[in-house]
Amino acid sequence: MKFLKSIAVLALSSILFIGCKDASTKTEEVKGKKEIVAAVKPETASFKIEGMTCAMGCAKTIEEKLADMDGVQSAKVDFETKMATVNFDLDKLKSEDLVKATESCADGKTYKVTEVKLGNKA
Repeated sequence: MKFLKSIAVLALSSILFIGCKDASTKTEEVKGKKEIVAAVKPETASFKIEGMTCAMGCAKTIEEKLADMDGVQSAKVDFETKMATVNFDLDKLKSEDLVKATESCADGKTYKVTEVKLGNKA
């Protein structure tokens, strides 16, 4: 009987320990997310990106870099069409900042931005 109680206590302790560990991980993930603040001067930029060779390594990397910029509301890079669309705050960024960030990915020579178009669609 004493042995069964010991096993039950050990099992319960393990479940609680694992449950608490998962909860703390979820809290850290929420804290790590970027807080998006409404744009003062919303603007949309779209541009073509030459030099991408894959969807996960190239397009996803560029998309994440753009999305992490202060002032960017959203960023989408479409590998198939080689186009990026970025909604950003013109009060914090210029389209040239987006071009520089994109072209600086990888070794700084791989990607070339062309056909930059602005439009208030944000």
